[in-house]
Amino acid sequence: MDVEQRSAISAAIKQICEEKNISYDAVIETIESALGAAYRKDYGNRMQNIKVKFDVETGKMTVHDIKTVVEDLPPELQEAAQAAAAEGVPLPATPPAATADGTLPAGDEADKPRFNPKTEIQLSDARKIKDDINVGEELVQELPTPGAFGRMAAQTAKQVITQKIREAEREMVYNELKGREGSIVVGTVQRREGRMVLIDLGRVAALLPPEEQIEREPYIPGERIKVYIISVTKGTRGPEIVVSRSHAQIVDTLFHTEIPEIANGTVQIKGIAREAGSRTKVAVWTEDENIDPIGSCIGQRGARVQTIIAELRGEKIDIIQYNANPNEFLANALSPAKVTSIQVNEEARTAVVTVPEDQLSLAIGRGGQNVRLAAKLTGYKIDIISSGKLAEGGTVAPEASATPDGAVDQAPAEAPAAVPAEPAAKPEEPAAPTA
Repeated sequence: MDVEQRSAISAAIKQICEEKNISYDAVIETIESALGAAYRKDYGNRMQNIKVKFDVETGKMTVHDIKTVVEDLPPELQEAAQAAAAEGVPLPATPPAATADGTLPAGDEADKPRFNPKTEIQLSDARKIKDDINVGEELVQELPTPGAFGRMAAQTAKQVITQKIREAEREMVYNELKGREGSIVVGTVQRREGRMVLIDLGRVAALLPPEEQIEREPYIPGERIKVYIISVTKGTRGPEIVVSRSHAQIVDTLFHTEIPEIANGTVQIKGIAREAGSRTKVAVWTEDENIDPIGSCIGQRGARVQTIIAELRGEKIDIIQYNANPNEFLANALSPAKVTSIQVNEEARTAVVTVPEDQLSLAIGRGGQNVRLAAKLTGYKIDIISSGKLAEGGTVAPEASATPDGAVDQAPAEAPAAVPAEPAAKPEEPAAPTA
């Protein structure tokens, strides 16, 4: 191989590294693996553990058969070992002896082959080649290197190189995105496949399943959106990434991004209850008495929270103050409704909340949304009772009940009292005839 060819190889490797964004060592390892496969196909045999060393500077390669030295097998197994080597298979393990009670001993040793002639060599055979070698050492034998590979070997090398580089690229993408699980990334809507939406993250497409979508979002192809990475797993075709637009952690991450006091830990998020695309309640708290946690999140003229709302496409956000006292926390969680009284059973995690008649619809919310989010946020089962009905005495059924898992039971609306119909007017009696 002349200088020009060596330069071409070196330039090609550097180009692969730049285009695929993979390490130089990974490409060299791939080339060595490909050359080993090509050599084994045309010049080697299946009992050789071939390793190739490729020198990019000279363009030459050295081929070695590497085996680990092991203890000699018992005489009774030598014939079986030779037969296994001839067939190109490892010598199976000897079945373990049964214990006194007739059971076989547990362990993985029985599953391991007794001797593998491809990667191992017996001590007596190894010392015929190198007399000072010992058990556990590697016997390295250099094999003749052909002047040039045949057409089939070159094609094999090309295919293996292509495959290995693709695998190395996939592994790099996987490692990069695996480290970003639980974070927000910006992607581009690629296309729809049924109810699924594919999001282009640059070097790989992520899957946005229906349960992680926001109901009223259109997901127009070419649109840039922020998504939350739920999981990154290895698949047969490369990394499989599942992202979300409805996850509560999106709100948490946006608050950490947009609000410095939360980013530096001065203000803490104690809980988030979200109904994606509609409304979210966020409980915040701080140890510093000189800082208003709610004001810090809202910002001057609402600038900070409006930025978050814009990212969530207009989703309403209620920022409330966390309190270790469950009565105070429950009252805050039910805002904007005003609460008359709260009876809390901390052991059962239940609360009976009394609200004025004119605050009842606010406390429950449309479709029970307000009380449902309050129950999710506080972790309490909440029963809403009207103070008007409480004043009437007797047993009062709750107007609405919500559990932390999101279930809401609302009392049916009372039908208006029927107005009794007026009796029909009687027809006038004819006047009596006059005399």
